Amino acid sequence: MFKVTADDLDGYFGFDPERESDLRKFDGLIREAAPSLRRHFHEGTPAGSAGMRMKMIGYGRFRYSIRSGKSTDWPVIGVALQKSYISVYLSVTVDSRPIVDRYRGRLGEIRSGRNNFSFVRYDELKSEIVAELIAETAEILSADPANPVRYREEA
Repeated sequence: MFKVTADDLDGYFGFDPERESDLRKFDGLIREAAPSLRRHFHEGTPAGSAGMRMKMIGYGRFRYSIRSGKSTDWPVIGVALQKSYISVYLSVTVDSRPIVDRYRGRLGEIRSGRNNFSFVRYDELKSEIVAELIAETAEILSADPANPVRYREEA
């Protein structure tokens, strides 16, 4: 696993100088498309807790529990540096399906997973489509604040 050693947002943005511009452009897109989702530094979850250990930039928050009863704060949208790409994690569904399913293959992504997608360079993304995805995510959260909780508990 790629390990980012930053301890705050500024450190995260500057952790990889070659990708700082891509992170900042993507951050601008998210903040414009979903201004209601407050940006924060997600430190990762401690060992033994629910959630992933990686540090990331988070937008919006919710608290979810896993079957063991452990719970954690988690970003509605998380943006994480990986070794050779940037991953975007989303925590909402549409009709009980991951929201990324509605956009898969149209984002300019290099890969996508259950409710995430990855890119290498911001300029390779189809920013208009990504902005639609981000805005729809914020709209769903606004209309149904429990949506990401249900998604994470069912995952």
